[in-house]
This record gives sequence, C-alpha cells and structure tokens, in this order.
Amino acid sequence: MENAAKGLVATGIQPGEVIAIYLCNSWEYAVIFHAATMVGAIPTLLNPSYREREVRYQLDNSGAAMLVTDGPLMSPLSLGDIPSLRSILCTRTTVPGTMSFTELLKSVRSTLPLALHSASETLAALPYSSGTTGLPKGVELTHENLVANCYQYLAQGEKGTIGEKEVLLGFLPLYHIYGLNVCMNPTLLAGATLILMPRFDVATAMSLLTEYGITYLPMVPPIINFFCQAAQEGKFPHDHKVRVAKSGAAPLAPELAKRFTESTGIRIRQGYGMTEASPVTHMGFIDEGLYRPDSIGKPNALTECRIVADDESDCAIGEAGELVMRGPQFMRGYRNATEATASVLKDGWYWSGDVAVCDADGFYKIVDRRKEMIKFKGFPIAPAEVEAVLMEHPAVKDCGVIGLPDDDAGEIPCAFIVLGQDHAPDDLKAESLKKHVAERLTSYKQPREIRFVKTIPRNPSGKILRKDLRMQI
Repeated sequence: MENAAKGLVATGIQPGEVIAIYLCNSWEYAVIFHAATMVGAIPTLLNPSYREREVRYQLDNSGAAMLVTDGPLMSPLSLGDIPSLRSILCTRTTVPGTMSFTELLKSVRSTLPLALHSASETLAALPYSSGTTGLPKGVELTHENLVANCYQYLAQGEKGTIGEKEVLLGFLPLYHIYGLNVCMNPTLLAGATLILMPRFDVATAMSLLTEYGITYLPMVPPIINFFCQAAQEGKFPHDHKVRVAKSGAAPLAPELAKRFTESTGIRIRQGYGMTEASPVTHMGFIDEGLYRPDSIGKPNALTECRIVADDESDCAIGEAGELVMRGPQFMRGYRNATEATASVLKDGWYWSGDVAVCDADGFYKIVDRRKEMIKFKGFPIAPAEVEAVLMEHPAVKDCGVIGLPDDDAGEIPCAFIVLGQDHAPDDLKAESLKKHVAERLTSYKQPREIRFVKTIPRNPSGKILRKDLRMQI
C-alpha cells in the first residue's frame, strides 16, 4: 500500500487531486483506493459497466487527474481530449498510451505528503449517487465521514457485528458505497478476510461459500431471491458456515426474508442508508428479542433521527413522514452542485426523501420514497408495499409498481410482473395476482393493470428504475 502511495507521488499526483477507479472488484481496487487516500488524493468510483459517455461525464465532472482501469475496459474508450486527465494506469493488461499498475508498486524514494487539513475537511472519496432521475451527483465524503461510519457499523455490540475471524464474500461492487464502506473498509478495519468476486454469479458464489468457509454474507434483495431459488432447488450448500446475512440498498420484503431464513437457516440483518451517509444510518439485529427482519432496526450511534410531516412538524409514534437525520457520517455536500446540496442539507439535517415510521420501541421501517408515492383520488400508495405483497405470490419472480395517469383517479397503480419459469402470462394469471393483492390490501392500493415483462430494470444497488418502467408503457 505504501509503495503504491509513493508511486502515485512519483507520477505527480498532488493532495486534493482526483483519481478515478474504473475496475471490477479486485485486490488492486483496495490498494489504489487506500494509496490514493494516503497521499491526500480523492478516489472517485466508476461503474465498470459504464459506456464511454458515462465515463467521460464522471471524469469531466470530478476533474480526475488519473484513471486506474484495465486493458479490456479501456480498449473501447477514447479519452484523450479530457483536459484534467494526465495519466491512465492499467492493472493487468496495458494498452497503448497507458502505464502499468505494477510501476506503482516498485520501491521509490518519494515522501508522502503531510495532511493539509483536518479529517473533517479532507475528502476521502467521491462516489456518485445512483439517483433514478437526472445526472449522477458527486457525493463529497470526508475521512471523518467514512471512518466514523465504519466504527458505527462495527460498534453495534451484538452477534451481527463483523469480527476479526469473519470471512466475507464480496460480490457487491466496490464502486458502490455499500461494497466500499460496508464490505471492504470495515472488513479491513476489523482485520477480517474479504473474498472478492469480480461479478456476481450464483453458482460461483455458492461454491465459494464452502471453499472459503464464508461466515458473513452482505447482499441486496435480488441476490437474496437468487439464493432462495437455489435453496428451494436443493442447490444451496448444507455445510455452509454463514452465521449472518445482511440486506441493504433496497427494500426487503418481509416474506423474502422469511423464505431465505427458512430455506437456508441464516438470519438476515437488514440495514438502511444512502451514499450521502457513507452509507449506514440504521441497522437491524439478529439477537433473540431484537430480531425483526421487517425493520431497518435502530439508528447508529451518534445518529439523530426525526420523522417529519408535510408541514415540517414532527410526527407522532407510528405516523409516517419524511426521515430526516444528522450525524458524523453525512456528506459535506454534492460536488459543484450548490442548489442540490441545499435541497437536502438544511440546518445540519439531511432530508432523505424516504417515508418512514418509528414504533414505540424505537424500531424504524421505510414505507417508500416520497417521490415515488402514487396518488389515487388523493390517497397515497407506497409502491414498495404493493410490491412486497406481490412478491409473496408463488408465481412472481420479480415485480415493480408505478402510477399511471388516470382522468378519474389522478393515478392508478400498475404492476409489472416477471413470472417464474413454470408460469405462463395470461389473463387468468393476471386475475389471480389481482385477487392475491385484493385479499391483502385495501381497495385503492390494488393494481388496476398487470403487465408481464421479462425483467424489472434496476440500478446496480438493486433499486427499481421506475423511470425505465414508465418507458415501457
């Protein structure tokens, strides 16, 4: 790590400059991320599935001075006219005009620079938010933000905490804040072991569970569903050593959590957060008496929460409102986006845009995103609630719910359904799904339309891209 940091200094990298990382999960990713922070540079993280237009946008917007990638990812790109970009490093396969990553690891006599500012002022990462509308925004996270959140995540003091003997399976992408600061950084901080997968594949993942004795399994709901299906087919290893799984990044349907635990014997610890919070603000528990997989749990240490009504008054216990928070893990702001920063950071509080409720025991549940609420004759409908019910139907493999314009109602719920392999889409199936929801939810929440599709569009963290669903109308 130190050799790589000194190597960066030798290439001319200065404190405050941005180093873009455009890689799949790999040991080189961890090395370059921490080497960059050692020299006061700012890593910005790119999705390795990005096309040239997306890569150029983030490099331009962040002002990246260096790009660390690999030959196969770099070959299709033409980046020579980006003003700020001075050098490109390739980790394993170089292409013309690039430098080999191994050059960084050679022993050099460069001196590491001293920190110019405090940990609360110095940026340590510049991930880009995975919003469902508009262009991504660079989230300015300081060293204090990241380190504080690692300790918040590790300091729960119960069975779900990562210990030094833990072995984690890291298929969640490191360019996403979940992979970076829930998987990689806390694992390294705890002295545990992280087994990295470049990309998720259910068969390979199940093989690695037994090969490396995986004990801790961070996941997102779609992957939980894959493992459920494997377990139901008798393919999930019976001799696994996984003692706890974690779910985050997207709402977890209670029925899916129950099905996973029943089929694998593994309890799920649900968490909640966002890129702007480094990312974790709430964590659930696996201890007896505290185990509630349908809840995101309680706030992390030093995290204050309010649930706020439309008139900005505080909601009573059990009432739904926007979740507003503050704590040491919250971002400094969005890069070069003063108005966007001001819209979410107000008087030190972060306004999440998520609708939540808190019960008398202090456990929180996310109802849905305020922006995604469907209004039927003035009644608000949370798509996540309808989706959770649909996912309980044995024929449903995946689903997404949006509101469609309607002259009479304003909006009506429309459900997009991916059926399981043994189920055919037809009018009878649609009626069966409507009846299933009608038996479980009040009338105005029931889908008026059912549309069968092959896939539900999601971003890399598992969130439904409702804008893309609307384009299928």
